[in-house]
Formats: sequence, C-alpha cells, structure tokens
Amino acid sequence: MNVAHAATIRNDASFMGRLNGSQHETALRLFMMIVLAHWGEHLLQAFQIYGLGWPVPEARGLVGYFFPWLIQSETLHYGYAVVMLIGLWTLRPGFTGLLDRRWWTIALAIQFFHHIEHLLLIIQATTGYNLGGRPVPTSLVQMWVPRVELHFFYNTIVFIPMVVAMYYHMFPSTSDARAQKCTCNWEHGVTASV
Repeated sequence: MNVAHAATIRNDASFMGRLNGSQHETALRLFMMIVLAHWGEHLLQAFQIYGLGWPVPEARGLVGYFFPWLIQSETLHYGYAVVMLIGLWTLRPGFTGLLDRRWWTIALAIQFFHHIEHLLLIIQATTGYNLGGRPVPTSLVQMWVPRVELHFFYNTIVFIPMVVAMYYHMFPSTSDARAQKCTCNWEHGVTASV
C-alpha cells in the first residue's frame, strides 16, 4: 500500500473525512433536503402574498401557519442561517475540483454575509435597539429592500452557486474526477477504475 492511499484511508476514518469522502453524497443529499424544504417555505410564503393576496404578517409559509410564534422568532431564522453556514463549510472539502470548489466557496461567502445580516437582526431583537431607529429589527440591506423580498433574494444568490457547484461536482472533468474521494460523480464507476 502506498503512502498516498494510506493517507486517504486514514483521513476517511475521521468524521470529516467520511463526510467529505465516502459519505459526501449522502451528506449533500441531506443538506439539499434541508435547503429545498426551506425554499418550499419561501415559495409558499411568496404565493400567499402575491398569489392569494394575504398581508405580509399573515403569510408565514406552512410551518408559520401552524406555529406562528415559531416563525416570528429571530432565533429560528438565525438558526437556519447558521445551519446553512455550517453545512456549506463542512461539506466544502469534498469539492476537490477547480470549478465545483470555486462555486461552492462563492455560495459560502454569500451565506456568511447573509448570516451577518441575521446576526444583526437577532442582536437587535435581543437588545431592543433597532438599526436606524426603526420600530422592528432591521438588517443592513433591509434599509432599502423589504424583508420578504430581501430574504428571497439572499436565498436565491446562495442557492444558484450551490447548484452550479453541484453540477460541476457531479459531472467533473476527467482530471477533477480522479481527485474526488466521494461517489457524487454520476460516472464514478467509470472514473474510479482509471
């Protein structure tokens, strides 16, 4: 057994090694289920506002419809921003190609700023001091863009580079495929034996 192969096996033994190696595909699928469920909530909320004409405070998606107190909590929104940040950071080492890693890193950078915006909101909600003297907690960009549309925008600009990264990860160039330690490549049976 050569040294490089032994190092790969040793790295795969750690939790992070498995998440970004043999279990990367499964971890990505679970992460994407969380992301898509969140998208579903925002799409339903947009439909409630623009399709059904509900007032913004009453358009709370599916979860907020049944648990209105939960959806009004800044803690829930901040918690999701942190989950996204952790997921993007944790799964990043599995993106070993040039393009897939670049696009995943772009999504991570945008999500980091989105997280900062939610951190500002939770700090304001906790302290009672709102940005710009506004009556409600307000993020930086929310000074100019309404909250529902802004949140939809942030989720879109994080999601698009994630999708591009996953495309390049699932359909890598031949050289990038050789560097992959996971089964995400749709042709992994072909490239794994090369």
